[in-house]
Amino acid sequence: MQKRFNQDGHMTATELRATWGLGAVFSLRMLGMFMVLPVLTTYGMALHGASEILIGVAIGIYGLMQAVFQIPFGLWSDKFGRKPLIVFGLLIFVAGSVLAAMSGSIWGVILGRALQGAGAIAAAVMALLSDLTREQNRTKAMAFIGISFGITFAIAMVLGPILTHIVGLQGLFWFIAALASIGILLTIFMIPGAPQHTLNRESAIVRGGFKTVLANGQLVKLNISIFCMHLLLMATFIALPSQLEQAGLPAADHWQIYLGTMLIAFVCVLPGIILAEVKRRMRTVFIICVAILMVAEWTLWQSGHHFWIVVFGTQLFFIAFNLLEALLPSLVSKEAPAGYKGTAMGMYSTSQFLGVATGGSMGGWLAGHFGMAHVFWVGLLVSAAWLLFSFTLNEPPYLASLRLVLHEPTKDADALRTFLQQCPGVEDVVIEPQEQSAYVKIDRKITNREALELALAQFSNTHPH
Repeated sequence: MQKRFNQDGHMTATELRATWGLGAVFSLRMLGMFMVLPVLTTYGMALHGASEILIGVAIGIYGLMQAVFQIPFGLWSDKFGRKPLIVFGLLIFVAGSVLAAMSGSIWGVILGRALQGAGAIAAAVMALLSDLTREQNRTKAMAFIGISFGITFAIAMVLGPILTHIVGLQGLFWFIAALASIGILLTIFMIPGAPQHTLNRESAIVRGGFKTVLANGQLVKLNISIFCMHLLLMATFIALPSQLEQAGLPAADHWQIYLGTMLIAFVCVLPGIILAEVKRRMRTVFIICVAILMVAEWTLWQSGHHFWIVVFGTQLFFIAFNLLEALLPSLVSKEAPAGYKGTAMGMYSTSQFLGVATGGSMGGWLAGHFGMAHVFWVGLLVSAAWLLFSFTLNEPPYLASLRLVLHEPTKDADALRTFLQQCPGVEDVVIEPQEQSAYVKIDRKITNREALELALAQFSNTHPH
């Protein structure tokens, strides 16, 4: 019988299937979520009973339901199994998409979007990925999921307007339902089953861990930041499609602007990441990005329907947004206490979707009562307040989180903790004997997993069980 895992750092066939399969499932679902964003404001106004306010509700209610069910779905997957919860969540998403596709009313679309959001499978996907990959490959697998998120967002911004022009808004929802159905088939037939559930605090939510995470001031500030960023994203896309139309670009051609600005934004992201991560200037890059968002909102507010000024404001927005989308999860990982990265990311995701809910609802309300320009004006105020707030952030500790497997039970956790803390490059250690795990925060410029696993073996030899 072929071993499920080999012992080197190369991914096995099982790990590759899990990574590509779960990455595809996650991307198909996110593609369905984002494709609606650039078209609902324009094409949605043809729905019966539609108004700017209700369009905002339709955009925002998805985020509200995600925020409500994100953490529960992750915890339920521990009890009912990862794959069944993923399939169940995708079935709810399909049901919501079909309901929206069959409805000619804005209220049907709102209910459909609510059902789409209720299928919150992200935590279950990450938990299953953790079950199916070894420690030395898990970071690579999760990085693949993160990269797929950014690529999916860009594709959705371009594909949404093209498809909606061809098949209409209802046809778009049918297409989204088909994508999620493919995700169900992939989950059932392609993704391996997990032989057992591994409690990995690096990717899973720990019951009772929220107090520890909420007590960390830096993590709270990052949660506020992701809330502001997705508030700005949703509010901006309430007004931006109409702004482009009034500047003379038909809705069917909006994809051209999104394609060009996204490609330029991706080129600009790489130098920003190098400066932030390699040169260790994350705080500086973060503040610059928030300042660029503020300038983008000011530019869109002052554009006066001049086409190239709208395009310039859109370009600035996507450069800052895409770079922040890459930096913020990294900042959370660096700031999370040892053993609480999964819980910190769960709170981060909840804050993100609360921002989606608030931005959509707020943007729709402002557009309906005061006009589209006021959406950008309030976006300017939010980004200015966020910029001032950003100066309170500290430079993060440039530390990585690791989980080390304790292959033999240890009777002296305190001695092991003291031993690991004395290793060069180790900053924080949490020992969980019942989970047979040691969670450590390390400086990768000084040490790595291999060195610490050798240290563990040395400790085992000098402390017989």
